[in-house]
Amino acid sequence: MTPQIPHTKAERPRERLLAHGAHVLTSAELLAIILRTGIKGCDAVSLGHRLIKQFDGLRGLLSADALTLMSQEGLGAAKACEILAINELSRRALEEDLKAGMALDQPQRVKRYCAATLGHLPVEHCMALYLDNQLRLITCEEVSRGTLNQASVYPREIIKAALKHHAAAVILAHNHPSGVAEPSQSDLALTRHLKNALSLVDVRLLDHLIVAGASAVSLAERGQL
Repeated sequence: MTPQIPHTKAERPRERLLAHGAHVLTSAELLAIILRTGIKGCDAVSLGHRLIKQFDGLRGLLSADALTLMSQEGLGAAKACEILAINELSRRALEEDLKAGMALDQPQRVKRYCAATLGHLPVEHCMALYLDNQLRLITCEEVSRGTLNQASVYPREIIKAALKHHAAAVILAHNHPSGVAEPSQSDLALTRHLKNALSLVDVRLLDHLIVAGASAVSLAERGQL
C-alpha cells in the first residue's frame, strides 16, 4: 500500500518522489526532503534553493565541513550531520563498487572516485590507491596532507604500504585547491621518482591523478607517466 502523505506544501516533494521517482525532483526539492523543515518565511524547498546558491551548487554544499554548514541559517547540528552523511555515503558507495570487482583500468572510474574523495578539500591532500593483480581496489590511504600549495610525499612510505597490502599496482592522486588541474614540474618529478622506486619491488605505478574540484587530469592519459 502506498503511504498516505498529507498534502502540505512542505511535503509535496516527498509525495512526488513516491509517485514518480526521485529523478523528477529538482535538486532543491531533493534537499528539502533531507531538511524536512524551513525557517520563518522560507519553506524547505526555498531554503534548499538558498543553500545551493550560497554554496555555488550542490557539490559545494555537500562537501562543506560541519562548522560551515552550521553557520547557515536554518542548519543546526542535526541537519548538518545529515548533509555530511550524504556525501560520505556517496563516496563509500563508489569505493564499495571498486572493491567488489570493478577493475581500475579505466581512467574515468578512477577520476570519479578520486574527485569524490579529494575534489572538495581546501588544502592539498595526497592519497594512494593500492590494487591487486586484477586491478581491484584493496584499500585507499592518505599519504600526506600539506599546505594550500604543497604536500610532502615520501615514496618509501608508499612502497612500505604497497608491500604490506600485497599490492600489485598503485595509483597516486592529489588535489590542487587552486582549482587548476595542471601538473606542476614537482608533480612530474615525483611521478618519475615514485614509478622508479616502485619498480624495484615489482609494483607498477598505473597513474597519477591531479584533482581540482570535479575535474581530474590523468598523467597516464597524457603520456607523462
